[in-house]
Parts: sequence; structure tokens; C-alpha cells
Amino acid sequence: MHREMLRIVRDDEICRRLMTIPGVGPLVAITFKSAIDNPDRIAKSKTVGALFGLVPKKYQSGERDVSGGITRTGDESVRTALYEAANVMLTRTTRFSSLKRWALEVAKRRGLKRARIALARKLAVVLHCIWVDGTTFRWTKSNPVIAR
Repeated sequence: MHREMLRIVRDDEICRRLMTIPGVGPLVAITFKSAIDNPDRIAKSKTVGALFGLVPKKYQSGERDVSGGITRTGDESVRTALYEAANVMLTRTTRFSSLKRWALEVAKRRGLKRARIALARKLAVVLHCIWVDGTTFRWTKSNPVIAR
């Protein structure tokens, strides 16, 4: 199965472009591509994180306003793949990018676990932008377009 997945990814131009992002391998690329299927049905790349449940829960009633963990709606396999890609980018990738620097700053303020979730959400946005724009990942500060 692994060889078959690698063959599919190797022949797919979109998956090869998605894999230019550090931490995103064949499994993450094909999982994300199969879950989105048609990138034009998502109007703004910024909303992709909510599609996979990577946004904070909100509970409001009367005077209570509680922000909890993530909502966990949507496809669990994509959420897991994005989380693992974020973890790889933070812990195993030695070359720095603006995404990794941003996530490390979040980790200083809020902790490593929240930084991984935030980076996974941002990775989903970047993956969608790369897919729609037809570009590849750039390591410099002028990295991906986040708010489309």
C-alpha cells in the first residue's frame, strides 16, 4: 500500500507541490488533497482550518464566555495528518522558515501543544493557497499568502 501511495503522489503534480512545505510528506499531501477534492468550493483559504476542526471551541451562555480546546469537527484523518506535519516541522526540521519561527514564538507564549495546533491550522491555509495559486513553498519572510 505504501508503494502504491508513493506512485500516486509521484504522478500527481498538485501533491508534489504540496510536499514542498517542510513536514508535509506523501501521506499528508494525499490526505489533504482527497479531503478537499475541489479547492474552488472554499471561498477563502483562511476558513480551511475550521473545515477540519482546528479552531477553538466557544461556549457562551448568559454572562459565561468560555473558550475551550479545538472543535474537532470535520475529517479526523486530515486533522491528525496536519498535526503530525506541524509536529515534524517544529521538532525535526532543522532549517528555519517564517512558519517555524512564528510557531516557536507562539510556543513561548502559549505552550508547545497550542503552537502545534496553530501551526496545523496555518499549514492547512498554506496548503490550500499553494493548491489554488499553483505556486511552491518559499522559505523567506514573504512566505505564503495567509489571508486570501
